[in-house]
Amino acid sequence: MNTPTASAEIDHVALLMDTVASAEDANAKAVKSTMLSPRFYTTDFKVMDALDVSSVRADWDVMMKEYEGDNNHDHFQRTLMPQLSPEMRQEFLDFLISSLTSEFSGCILYNEIRKNVSNPDIKQLMTYMARDESRHAGFINQSLKDFNLGIDLGSLKRNKAYTYFKPKYIFYATYLSEKIGYARYITIFRQLERHPDKRFHPIFRWFERWCNDEFRHGESFALIMRSQPELLQGANKLWIRFFILAVYATMYVRDHTRPLLHEAMGLESTTYDHEVFRITNDICRQVFPVEVDIDNPAFSRGLERLLKISLAADRAKQRGGLVGKLQVASCAVQAAFTFGRLYWLPVKKQELPQTIRMEPVW
Repeated sequence: MNTPTASAEIDHVALLMDTVASAEDANAKAVKSTMLSPRFYTTDFKVMDALDVSSVRADWDVMMKEYEGDNNHDHFQRTLMPQLSPEMRQEFLDFLISSLTSEFSGCILYNEIRKNVSNPDIKQLMTYMARDESRHAGFINQSLKDFNLGIDLGSLKRNKAYTYFKPKYIFYATYLSEKIGYARYITIFRQLERHPDKRFHPIFRWFERWCNDEFRHGESFALIMRSQPELLQGANKLWIRFFILAVYATMYVRDHTRPLLHEAMGLESTTYDHEVFRITNDICRQVFPVEVDIDNPAFSRGLERLLKISLAADRAKQRGGLVGKLQVASCAVQAAFTFGRLYWLPVKKQELPQTIRMEPVW
C-alpha cells in the first residue's frame, strides 16, 4: 500500500486553513461544522424509550455489570507537553480537537437520551456511556490545556450546530464510530508498543484501555440492533452500506491531511487506514449483514479520488471570490458522483453469528 497518493500534494500550512494559535482559535475550530469534522446529534427520544432488549437480556445484563465495574476509571492521567515542530503541532492539535469534539458529541447525545427516556435499560446504558465519554473528552481537554488551548465545553454544547438523526441512523453511525474509534486507537497503540521511541506524546500510553471503552460502547449498540432484527434486513441494508462507506471515506480524507502525525509514529496514512478498515470489517460482522470490499482496487481508487477532490475544494475555498465558489460547487458534484460509484461497488454478504458479544483482541 506504499504507493504515491494525493497526500503528496498537500501543503501542510496552506491546507490547515484554521491554524490554531490561541484558545479562541481552538474553540472556533471545535464549534465549526464541516464535512470532515465530528457533529453533534439529536434524535427521537420516544423511539429510544420504546426499545425492548429482552431478546438479548443475558448478554445485556453481563454488559451492564461490566459498565458498573468501571475498570477504566483510574487510567486517565495528566500528561506533559512535548516540544513539536510548528507543522507537527498543528496536525496534533487538529487530532486532539477533532477527537475531543467526537467524544463530547457522544457525551451530549447519550446524556440527552438519558434525560428524555424512562425505559430503565436504555436510561442505565446511556448513563454509563455518557460517563465514559465525558471522561474521555475531559482527558483530551487536559492535554489541550497543556498547550494553553483548552476548550470551553459548556460553550461548545451551546454553540455547535446539531444534526437530527432517526434512531436507526444513530445506531448505525454511532456503532461504526465507536468500533472504528477502537480500531484506530488500538492500531496506534500496537505500533507504539512495538516502537516506544516513536511515542512522541504520553497520551498514547493510555490508548489501549481508552479504546476498550469505545469497544464496549459499540457492543451496546450491537445488542440494541440485534434485538431489533428489522434494522438489519431489507432496505435497511442499503443504509448500512451507506454509513460504512461514509465513515471510511471521511476517515481516509481526514487522515491524509495529517501525514506528519502518522509519519512521527512510523505509520503511513494509506496503510494505516486500510488496517483500520480491516479490523473494523472483522468486528462489524457481529451485527452487519454486509461489508464494504476493501480489497477491491476500485475502492482504493475511489478513496484517492475523493482525497484529490477534497484538496481541490480546499484550494478553491482559499482562492475565494466567484471563481472559487464555482470551483467549490464543481468539487461537490464530483465528490457526490465519486461517492455514488463507490456506493454501488459489490459488497460482501454474511450470515450473522449466533454469539453477539465480542472481545477486544486486536
